[in-house]
Amino acid sequence: MALQEKSVVDKIEVLLDGCIQVRTKNQILKDNNEGTKWTEVASTFHRHVIAPGDDLSNEDPRVAAVATSLWTEEVVAEYEAAQAAAE
Repeated sequence: MALQEKSVVDKIEVLLDGCIQVRTKNQILKDNNEGTKWTEVASTFHRHVIAPGDDLSNEDPRVAAVATSLWTEEVVAEYEAAQAAAE
């Protein structure tokens, strides 16, 4: 019986203010003796939020693609103005 750890971004949510919530599922998988079918034996979730204008270099490529298409100069400027007004 072999075990394998796998992390996958399984949810990308866009909020009204342009922030993006990212959920990562961390799985422990067990092979069923043949190595062709894996069964999940445990999983945990991790969430993080990225804001318009944040660095995308460490993000999943799909998250970066969503952010790049969503975060126009106007969206980033509106978000930064809203943050400044809230302070």
